[in-house]
Amino acid sequence: MALAAGVRAEAGALGFARVGMGPASPPEHGAAFEAWLDAGFAGSMAYLERGRADRLAPERLLPGARSVVAVALSHGDGKGDDPTWAPVARYARGRDYHEVMRSRLDRLAEFIRVSAGRDVATRVAVDTSAVLERDLAAQVGLGWIGKNTNLLAPGLGSYFLIGIVLTTAILAADARVPDRCGTCTACLDACPTQAFVAPYVLDARRCISYLTIEHRGDIAEDLRGALHGWVFGCDVCQEVCPWNRKATAPRDPELAPAEPFGPVKALLALDEAGFRARFRGSAIRRTKQSGLLRNARLVLGRGGEATP
Repeated sequence: MALAAGVRAEAGALGFARVGMGPASPPEHGAAFEAWLDAGFAGSMAYLERGRADRLAPERLLPGARSVVAVALSHGDGKGDDPTWAPVARYARGRDYHEVMRSRLDRLAEFIRVSAGRDVATRVAVDTSAVLERDLAAQVGLGWIGKNTNLLAPGLGSYFLIGIVLTTAILAADARVPDRCGTCTACLDACPTQAFVAPYVLDARRCISYLTIEHRGDIAEDLRGALHGWVFGCDVCQEVCPWNRKATAPRDPELAPAEPFGPVKALLALDEAGFRARFRGSAIRRTKQSGLLRNARLVLGRGGEATP
């Protein structure tokens, strides 16, 4: 209990808006994850298939793992941002969250090692490691998985990013947060591309976030007109969520934009070097120059080819 209290205090001092702790059990939706992969809903994200076995067993990432610490880093609702940021998902408007999150997770992991004893091992994970973050986070009380497949938490809604620390230390478990979506289907009804095949099941191949970030090459003609102005990511299913209207957590300063995004038309002038310079230290690099230009051309009504 004392170690858990110390971890909670340290997480708060590091700027995390919420923390959950519990046993490093296998993800309870592992079978659903495998069925999702087998149905082809991951699209071209082959890394999910390659890491299938690892994602089903935390001890494969950290042998002897006993506990999970899940933390939430709030990126806020973007109110007050320069309006030119509207085509970019809220989480990607500031510094690359991988860099922000990882440095803080490393410090939290070090705190656990020092506090629990040097023979204790830890392993941190953002979303680049073979871990089912949302499942583990829900299992240790960080929030519940909503019908739009995002993790939701009281006071935070879904406007936050998840970080994980696996450890061989034993930590007192937090209570689970029950599913509070009720009969609401606002997120499912609002999706511009009808990417939800059922509540809690997303076909990534139709998701605007997938199409504008992960998908390489041309976008299918039947989906080109449904991007609704997004050039990187999409927040539609979060914007309509009642729990996000109730969110009160402030945005972490490092995730706030430092300058306007500028007009979408200006993106067409970016060559490879210009793209790297403009988005250095930003999660927007994930889409690559060709993908961002493709998205910009679609938004501007200039065709759907992957290159100008």
